[in-house]
Amino acid sequence: MSETEARRRGRGAGGGAARRAERTAVRIEAARYIERKIPDLEVLDTAALKLIEEHAEQVLEEIGVEFTDNEPALDRWRDAGADVQGTRVRLPRGLARKLCTTAPASFTQHARNPERNVEIGGRSLVLAPVYGPPFVRDNAGGRRYATIEDFQNFVKLGYMSKWLHHSGGTVCEPTDVAVNKRHLDMLLAHMTLSDKPFMGSVTEPVRAADSVEMCEILFGADFVAQNTVMTSLININSPLTFDGTMMGALEIYASNNQASIVSPFIVGGAMAPVSVAGTLVQVLAEILAGVAYSQLVRAGAPVIAGAFVTSIDMNSGAPTFGTPEASQVTYGTGQLVRRLGLPFRSAGSFCGSKLPDAQAAYETANSLNMGLLAGVNFMLHSCGWLEGGLVASYEKFVMDADQLGILHRLAEGVDVSEDALAMDALREVGPGGHYLGCAHTQAHFKTAFWRSDLLDYKPFETWDDEGARDTATLAEARVKKLLGDYQQPALDPAIHAALNDYVERKKASMRDSFT
Repeated sequence: MSETEARRRGRGAGGGAARRAERTAVRIEAARYIERKIPDLEVLDTAALKLIEEHAEQVLEEIGVEFTDNEPALDRWRDAGADVQGTRVRLPRGLARKLCTTAPASFTQHARNPERNVEIGGRSLVLAPVYGPPFVRDNAGGRRYATIEDFQNFVKLGYMSKWLHHSGGTVCEPTDVAVNKRHLDMLLAHMTLSDKPFMGSVTEPVRAADSVEMCEILFGADFVAQNTVMTSLININSPLTFDGTMMGALEIYASNNQASIVSPFIVGGAMAPVSVAGTLVQVLAEILAGVAYSQLVRAGAPVIAGAFVTSIDMNSGAPTFGTPEASQVTYGTGQLVRRLGLPFRSAGSFCGSKLPDAQAAYETANSLNMGLLAGVNFMLHSCGWLEGGLVASYEKFVMDADQLGILHRLAEGVDVSEDALAMDALREVGPGGHYLGCAHTQAHFKTAFWRSDLLDYKPFETWDDEGARDTATLAEARVKKLLGDYQQPALDPAIHAALNDYVERKKASMRDSFT
């Protein structure tokens, strides 16, 4: 073998080794939040929008809304000019809409790593994981109650997932920790195991206050006083009821300039009318009242107008997901919220399936794509949702998180630059040729097409030789890889110690309660 041939083979071997090393190296990547370059899908014309707005005002004026177990809220409404009879609050036409005008059209939520800050509003889309399931599921252990170890694992998976911008909140309920203490462990996990933005606790006003105090340790009290570092999910008890627990938490967050997602919880046919237009009337009335109340607490407080939307199976009574009616409500709500000039929360990886199977994939794909096209700014539940939200699935978490990359690519729109029009490639190849080896392909092949980190596109023979693994099995392997590759982001040891001390002192100050 000649010296030249030896050098050539050496370079080839070395190049192959370098490429293999590059493919197998641990890389913790975090994509920037999405900025849409595509139009929103609008299903309502101007006349329809005005009709819905007029009827929502009529609901607030004639029927009103309930503010239960919250005398200070009733006092605020009286002072603002509302008609308050008992716990029923009726709002003069135009009052809620006027109050909503002080809420910001967009705001920055700061992360402890400034590179992970997100902009919520405008043309942005921020993706956050599943929220609230008491159960978890994985291939190995099946369905079971969630633990704090599961919670920590999901925070780690969220941190390791490139296309997720946000760590979320209650990614599962750690049922092995007392109800009155688990919020402390959950917040500690978000603050120390990830450096992405996160959500605060809302299950009691005192727990919302704990969330603010822990953020003051993490970010500094002065920074928290001047910046938004948390979002929080404030659900409305549809139809038309605002309970003291949720509103008490909202009051804590709004008064501290932290963001609240004011979100009707809509199950069409049960908690809203069966018609799309009737549901939109109720959703808008609830959004107007909830956002307006946040501004009564503190004018200018950041707020996101939300809508959790599903329908009901009229035979079984079970919620259904990925349905056309839920999509129509979501598209319409997006239009109404944009007319209010507010950020919009909706959509997610919704499905009713018990397993990460074809039903889960169909319903989730419908829900995710609908959210992108509806103009959603903050998408909670974007990965991991299973069984109508009762279960956080490890395998589905990584399946969904992989597919979120498609939303990023679709949102970019179509590049029509001179290079993208590819005239050089068309000239080089000409009639009857192929583009595999042309200069344009060689220059762009690494980034030309979105590539899954999970799905199998190998030939049948290779797939069969490797064990004929289905998608859930591939996802199980990816969960293990991501958790095995996890590297905790650096945090000032003094801050870490102060957070641990706060949690320990708070826990020691109260007895365990599991109710």
